[in-house]
Amino acid sequence: MIRIPSQFIFFLFIIIVVSSCKNDDDLTDIDYNPIPYTLEIPAHFPTLEIPSDNPMTVEGVQLGRRLFYDPILSADNTMSCSSCHKLEHNFTDGNSTSEGIDGIAGRRSAMSLENIAFFYNGLAWDGKHMTLEEQALEPVTNEIELHNTWGNVIEDLKNHDDYPTRFRKAFGIESIDDITKELAAKAIAQFERIIISNGNSKYDQIESGSIFPSDAEFNGFDMYFDLSIDTPDAECSHCHGGVLLTTNEYINNGLDEAIDLTSFNDLGRGEVTGYLFDNGKFRVPSLRNIALTAPYMHDGRFQTLEEVIDHYNSGGHYAENRDPLIQPLGLTEQNKSDLITFLHTLTDTTYLSNPDLSNPFE
Repeated sequence: MIRIPSQFIFFLFIIIVVSSCKNDDDLTDIDYNPIPYTLEIPAHFPTLEIPSDNPMTVEGVQLGRRLFYDPILSADNTMSCSSCHKLEHNFTDGNSTSEGIDGIAGRRSAMSLENIAFFYNGLAWDGKHMTLEEQALEPVTNEIELHNTWGNVIEDLKNHDDYPTRFRKAFGIESIDDITKELAAKAIAQFERIIISNGNSKYDQIESGSIFPSDAEFNGFDMYFDLSIDTPDAECSHCHGGVLLTTNEYINNGLDEAIDLTSFNDLGRGEVTGYLFDNGKFRVPSLRNIALTAPYMHDGRFQTLEEVIDHYNSGGHYAENRDPLIQPLGLTEQNKSDLITFLHTLTDTTYLSNPDLSNPFE
């Protein structure tokens, strides 16, 4: 009978234990062969810039989609990104300001994510984030929003039945320990880059000459773009121009009177830049699908498009840095009605039926 030294048995036991531990964490037996994701971008839209370190893949988009809709990102597992950016509300939430997991309301309205991938001059109302990857990191740790820590989130993702495999397939990680907040943010950013409207609204069809507008739509179109002397200039296209119907700038549109540039309740862009003249300025949002995203303005103070038009028709309130285009417009009730009729031609909900945008848990 051959006697096996006890030291050998001990070392063999250690090897088996170490190997089994490695196998629990090791993901290399899972195929990593990501498929490029083909974005469908309307021909007349701008070129979409994709970061070289975060190429679009089917696996990355699907991982980001799940993270976007999963309340696992919040401290109490009750809220997700989609809680404030609902597909049925054109990726807004329909509230003046949004509440987080503790029931505390934020200062500002949730902006629509439609076409957000094209906004290169900063994101959110004040432009504090320059990339989708950077922005995706904040809601998790924001005390008013998901009120969690990324450390907690990463541990939950590592211990999840499905996510380690998805991170492997999306990013080629070799171990669950390679799951990071940066990779989670990259996945969410990939998902957000596919939220692109179809460019097939009635307005787009009018522009292409495939259909003709009604008289009211034409009059509103005329005022919006100031095309003739027969109708007043509604001063819309100066800020809401171009294919995306936004200049991506930050302006003071006369919402609040300010006796000096330090007296705004919300400093807006100035809070980010530190420049006094930027106080009270906010991002110019796109007007695509504007009829679907009430309430309006950075604080959701206007419930209807009629209120918005009345504000601009009045010329707004005084502030030293109020944009010079904000001035009394002299629009009649018929003018205002026609302008709103035109704004409804900007509606295009067909992109929302893209199955890749839907909640994967429903």
